[in-house]
Amino acid sequence: MKALVLSSGGLDSTTALALAVKEYGHKNVISLSVSYGQKHTKELKAAEEVAKYYDVEHMFVDLTAIFKYSNCSLLTGSTEEIPHESYAEQIKKTNGQTPVSTYVPFRNGLFLSVAASIALSKDCQYIYYGAHADDAAGSAYPDCSEVFNSAINTAIYEGSGKQLTVKAPFVGKNKSDIVAIGHKLNAPYHLTWSCYEGGEKPCGKCGTCIDRAAAFKANNLKDPAL
Repeated sequence: MKALVLSSGGLDSTTALALAVKEYGHKNVISLSVSYGQKHTKELKAAEEVAKYYDVEHMFVDLTAIFKYSNCSLLTGSTEEIPHESYAEQIKKTNGQTPVSTYVPFRNGLFLSVAASIALSKDCQYIYYGAHADDAAGSAYPDCSEVFNSAINTAIYEGSGKQLTVKAPFVGKNKSDIVAIGHKLNAPYHLTWSCYEGGEKPCGKCGTCIDRAAAFKANNLKDPAL
């Protein structure tokens, strides 16, 4: 059995990769990273380093052109600044009626569709991705929800001739749960990058930095990436 893991170089996808390697062995795991027009490439470099750490095949796809119409604050051509506040604070401003400004339009749907095509071509039976409950809360990132995951899994399973299954092992868990799992697996968090900014060090102020810090604190652990 083989698995393809969507790897952003962040904490969640690195933990998913650690799980897949434990389950299937590094020779049967492929890491897939995607460029989508991010304002920096630090996460892609982190994904490459994580793949080297686990000695898994690492693949790269450029989908920048697809997102050139979006004004998502994560993207290079955006006129928006990346918010320096928690997701909860951002959701309050819209009453949960719209996703946060760092939501890239249907990103997981597109990534998983691309992953399905590659996974089939590489004789994989599973696709892993790191969606979790904190990101789905308040519709901040609707393509991380359990409803979305169930629907996309059905679509890919049926559309692949029942050859592929999507696994989102953290879809019902929060980020502190993920850190606890990754800590037990000795996941290389020191190699990861989660911050939406591309500075020398994580900004500590964007939504993902705030969530990451809280997750390590909840586990009484120091973030090795800091």
